[in-house]
Amino acid sequence: MCASYKKNINVSPIILESERECNNSIKTSKYNFFTFLPLNLFEQFQRIANAYFLFLLILQLIPQVSSLSWFTTVVPLVLVLAVSGVKDAIDDFNRHKSDNHVNNRPVQVLINGRLKDDKWMNIQVGDIIKLENNNFVTADLLLLSSSEPHSLTYIETAELDGETNLKVKQALTVTAELGENLQKLTDFNGEVKCEAPNNKLDKFTGTLTLRGEKFALDNEKMLLRGCTIRNTEWCFGLVIYAGPDTKLMQNCGKTTFKRTSIDRLMNVLVLVIFAFLALMCFILAIGNGIWEHDKGYYFQVYLPWAVGVNSAAYSGFLMFWSYVIILNTVVPISLYVSVEIIRLGNSFYIDWDRKMYYPLNDTPAQARTTTLNEELGQIKYIFSDKTGTLTQNIMAFNKCSINGKSYGDMYDMAGQRTEITEKVDFSYNRLADPKFVFYDHSLVEAVKLDDAATHGFFRLLSLCHTVMPEEKKEGNLVYQAQSPDEGALVTAARNFGFVFRARTPETITVVEMGETKVYELLAILDFNNVRKRMSVIVRSPEGDLTLYCKGADTIVYELLDSSCGSLKEETMEHLNEFAGEGLRTLVVAYKNLQEDYFQEWHKRHHEASTALDGREEKLSELYEEIEKDLMLLGATAIEDKLQDGVPQTIETLTKARIKIWVLTGDKQETAVNIGYSCNMLHDDMEDVFIIEGNTSEEVLDELSDDIINMFSSAPQAYALEGNLELELVRTACLCKVVICCRVTPLQKAQVVELVKKYKKAVTLAIGDGANDVSMIKTAHIGVGISGQEGMQAVLSSDFSFAQFRYLQRLLLVHGRWSYIRMCKFLRYFFYKNFAFTLVHFWYGFFSGFSAQVGQFLCSCHTVCARSVHICRRNFYPSNTRRVGWVPPGVAPLWRRIYTPADPTALQFLLTARVGRWNSGVWLSCPPPSLATRSLL
Repeated sequence: MCASYKKNINVSPIILESERECNNSIKTSKYNFFTFLPLNLFEQFQRIANAYFLFLLILQLIPQVSSLSWFTTVVPLVLVLAVSGVKDAIDDFNRHKSDNHVNNRPVQVLINGRLKDDKWMNIQVGDIIKLENNNFVTADLLLLSSSEPHSLTYIETAELDGETNLKVKQALTVTAELGENLQKLTDFNGEVKCEAPNNKLDKFTGTLTLRGEKFALDNEKMLLRGCTIRNTEWCFGLVIYAGPDTKLMQNCGKTTFKRTSIDRLMNVLVLVIFAFLALMCFILAIGNGIWEHDKGYYFQVYLPWAVGVNSAAYSGFLMFWSYVIILNTVVPISLYVSVEIIRLGNSFYIDWDRKMYYPLNDTPAQARTTTLNEELGQIKYIFSDKTGTLTQNIMAFNKCSINGKSYGDMYDMAGQRTEITEKVDFSYNRLADPKFVFYDHSLVEAVKLDDAATHGFFRLLSLCHTVMPEEKKEGNLVYQAQSPDEGALVTAARNFGFVFRARTPETITVVEMGETKVYELLAILDFNNVRKRMSVIVRSPEGDLTLYCKGADTIVYELLDSSCGSLKEETMEHLNEFAGEGLRTLVVAYKNLQEDYFQEWHKRHHEASTALDGREEKLSELYEEIEKDLMLLGATAIEDKLQDGVPQTIETLTKARIKIWVLTGDKQETAVNIGYSCNMLHDDMEDVFIIEGNTSEEVLDELSDDIINMFSSAPQAYALEGNLELELVRTACLCKVVICCRVTPLQKAQVVELVKKYKKAVTLAIGDGANDVSMIKTAHIGVGISGQEGMQAVLSSDFSFAQFRYLQRLLLVHGRWSYIRMCKFLRYFFYKNFAFTLVHFWYGFFSGFSAQVGQFLCSCHTVCARSVHICRRNFYPSNTRRVGWVPPGVAPLWRRIYTPADPTALQFLLTARVGRWNSGVWLSCPPPSLATRSLL
């Protein structure tokens, strides 16, 4: 049942223990006591270097080939395998401990009409379990009932998406009646049909059939494994997915492994070294064959040939393999281990950096991966989100436009805008939020004068949302909002006399100017990144049916009735003014519905919402049908201030010749204003213009100009088409500043992918919200900011911190240091390998190509000789002072301090040349007499 495409969960009146299916145990470990050694060795010998040294060991067991004892290869090979094996064993042992701890957690299961204590590992699909406050959710559950009014359940999803703010789940009314009555829960007999197990944390599609009636199930009725119950005394849930089928475990798959440019270069160099080794062995083998033919044949009395060797050619063949053994030190067996140790040390420097610690929310910088540190020193393009990344994402209701009149500014008798210092007094409203600040007294007067349009405006804000209220004390309301925007709008409506007080699955309670009204909630038309709007359909206490809608102006304006022509123009003027001040805007509208039409539409809506196949497409069509001919009410403007240090950081990164692109979903005017605020755009820029084409041909013509600074939403979509991709990248990369507005999360990732594809440059994406995850994963390096939108961006990132300004230090200090250390280490590593190995090569010309060498030196050199010295030097920042170390505050003065310079094979060839020269000196002089500090 657990592997079927669609699950059918039949809950019989009595669930017998012997009838339960599919256990809930998890296994994240890779090995057990018997499989560890063979599996781990198999994995390690998949690495070319390890397999090569195993091949050498086999050669050394052949007496005619080997001139060295077997331990000269076994010692370094075993040491490398042992270090990696111990690390893997410790990691897997910790995974075993974690698995056992989780699988043995206690839980209460309803069996035979009674609650029995059991372990998590024994829970099965179809079980009904009881959870109490602060309990972890055992499996993916359908919420049946809870102790809270209307069967609400508060959960914390920190283990799922990193967000610590509480979320609210709500049971179906038909199951909420069950309460904690064990007999009713035992008699519960229903059938759940749902989608196959998947990793989508924000989506669930299913239906519950109970007593012949079908009910739609979505994510708002699910408790996912990994969540924690908060502020809820108890709740009951039906197990839908268990064990590896849960969404938490489905998200534990492998992530895309990002490799640095140095990694790719190292792989190429190792292959070149293998070819060079073969060439050296071939030369020495030819030399041995010639020497044995011309000289050795006549000295057999003193130097007899080995048993079985009867010709000079055969002797040369055996010497080829002998020199493969002797010259093995040129192959860097310990290179990858040393590189990982250095990267780990550099990661600790980022974690320990106090100058990247944000004390207000106790958030340090974090290197979430140890493999990309030096890539930070090669960034050429930065792609940044705006809201929450450049700005604080702390929203405040600032201005609004209602029925063609703008509120939020004050004007004198001459029509000039004046400064407002006196705040509006909301003391007349006992439910007002004392933290809310507004200055335009005329809006309060309009509300008090019972202006119909103003009341309709704030009534919409109090009804059209998904906010959940908490009122632990009389009049002390706390709103739990999924986004700061929604919280700001509902709070504004609250202060102006339309207080959102409570909600159930079927009702919304609003206190309108002191009068409590209960609206029947008939439908919620959800917001998503494609629709860019949300709507609700409610029935007022007087029986009127109304659809309330709010969303992006470009979307909602297309849905307005033709009679709104003049009001649309006036409101658009206000929207442009608001956006010009950097404010975030939304348009609000409504529509009165006819009872007959709505009943027919509601029937089709129920059918679509209970469909398992194509549910989203069917619902989208119905939403489009009813959201037409809307009547415009006005617009809202919310202020989101810049973070501290953003303009200075962007200016410094620009001087370091890093190009910064801002990708935002906001209006064009808002994006322009932010561009000027961030010092990306300047008044002296002469060629700032906007791509505004409405067809592919128009966009292509506009892209043909020299400089580009702005895109709007429609041109962005055209520009990302296949035939315009190259032109977009060519034109955009010629400019100093690129700001893409009205872009979707998918388009953000597409822009990053285009630059990666055509420019072959190292890219960095930085964002703070779930809508930035695709962009962060697409870029070479992803940086997450832990802000107001949760932790999904952080969980998907390679590096994280709390403020955008820390990006300057991450790149110009840690990135540069890590890059310089790694380049110096690699040059030294290849230098010392070549210097040591070529001594044996030259010595072959003086020893009759007889493959003779000191055994202990060969055994210890590759792993131990000089490795401690170079690793020590790479753990200290001081080694970069002589090559341009930048003290704090000086970086802006160094225009070329961060200019990326990829290491090339030619540089390493020059290093090998120095090693060749030193090897000749070492052949005549003791190595300790030669200083090698010049290479460092």
